[in-house]
Amino acid sequence: MSMESVASRIYLIRGQKVMLDSDLAEMYMVKTSALNQAVSRNRERFPQDFAFQLTETEWEFLKSQIVISNTGRGGRRKLPWVFTEYGSLMLSSVLRSERSAQVNIAIVRTFVRMREVLATHKDVARKIEEHDHHIGVLYDQLDRLLHPPQSPKRKIGYIWHED
Repeated sequence: MSMESVASRIYLIRGQKVMLDSDLAEMYMVKTSALNQAVSRNRERFPQDFAFQLTETEWEFLKSQIVISNTGRGGRRKLPWVFTEYGSLMLSSVLRSERSAQVNIAIVRTFVRMREVLATHKDVARKIEEHDHHIGVLYDQLDRLLHPPQSPKRKIGYIWHED
């Protein structure tokens, strides 16, 4: 399983990177209902920061973003669950399939790589900002050298005052 295929299934919801229950079920090669049943039987392993159920509004928005067809015959009857990085890793302990270790490794590597990329982008942005600041300071100094401030000129000659 490639990092790209895992990364393409990670969405940002409620400010957290999450994966849909149906995507994880496909990766773990189990039915979505079996995955959700395993989670409900082990609910204590999935606190709110590991997994949560989407609201109707969140689900509608997500469907429109990733072009999931509307539920119809044989479609979803319940709102999906999403799993954070920790929740998706916890799944391997409750599913216990042969494939779970491979999927677990792929998910860990993908989330780690995403953090590295984000850190790199932040570092580059900080360096560009520092560079821009230094360029601005140099430009201001060069401008002062090329265009020194003009002091007021004194008039030369005799000034006549009538008393």
